[in-house]
Amino acid sequence: MDPVQAFETWKALMTSGGDVAWWQSVYVKFYQAFIQADRWKEYLEGTGVTLVATALALLMGVILGVLVAVIRTAHDQQRPGRRKSPVLGAFNAIFKVYVTVIRGTPMMLQLLIWAFVVFKSRQYTVVGIFGLGINSGAYVSEIIRGGLMAVDGGQMEAGRSLGLDYLDTMRFIVIPQAVKAILPSLGNEFIILLKDTSLLSMISGQELLYFAQAIGTRNYEQMFPLVGAACIYLLLVMIFTWLLGKLERRLRESDRR
Repeated sequence: MDPVQAFETWKALMTSGGDVAWWQSVYVKFYQAFIQADRWKEYLEGTGVTLVATALALLMGVILGVLVAVIRTAHDQQRPGRRKSPVLGAFNAIFKVYVTVIRGTPMMLQLLIWAFVVFKSRQYTVVGIFGLGINSGAYVSEIIRGGLMAVDGGQMEAGRSLGLDYLDTMRFIVIPQAVKAILPSLGNEFIILLKDTSLLSMISGQELLYFAQAIGTRNYEQMFPLVGAACIYLLLVMIFTWLLGKLERRLRESDRR
């Protein structure tokens, strides 16, 4: 009996209340979840959207995080005894509120506000990516700020004594030294974002979990689609964790040389 014929026969038996072995029931549910109507392609499509959403959200988070971190670090490192810049003070206050609010409220709530209060748009996936990027920016800013503050303050003074302005000193001296310290943490942020993309399904954003739930709804059977989605997430996290481990080993080896 070929796979399609076996599926049709055993499914008919299950529908009519006939006796089937447990493995036949498992086969029917597996076939419905992954093989029937080429549903495996939907999982691939969802995985692709998940990876793209993660990359775009992290890119947005890094850009926003660098801006926030540089402004806040510049405010904190103003030379004592001199008049502090009111512009830096204003931006520092705004960014402190931003970081506090984003880190102090659930991401799910933030996505709901972006999707149904602020934008009220049906482009839920795009709005969700934007929301993830805004959320990531707050955490990335603290990662980058911590890396910048960890660099010896004498490095900044050395750059300024060479005639470099603040931005050039940060770009050519401080940031290159901070990059090694923050790369592993940025990698962890990428992995966290990868898993958090599943929240997009709560606002009807089309990613991996969204497709898995849609397949489960059509089949009236959620276990196999959800377990399948969980396995894909786990595989992706394991791959990126392995790559992150290789990166950390490379950085440690370069520090020894």
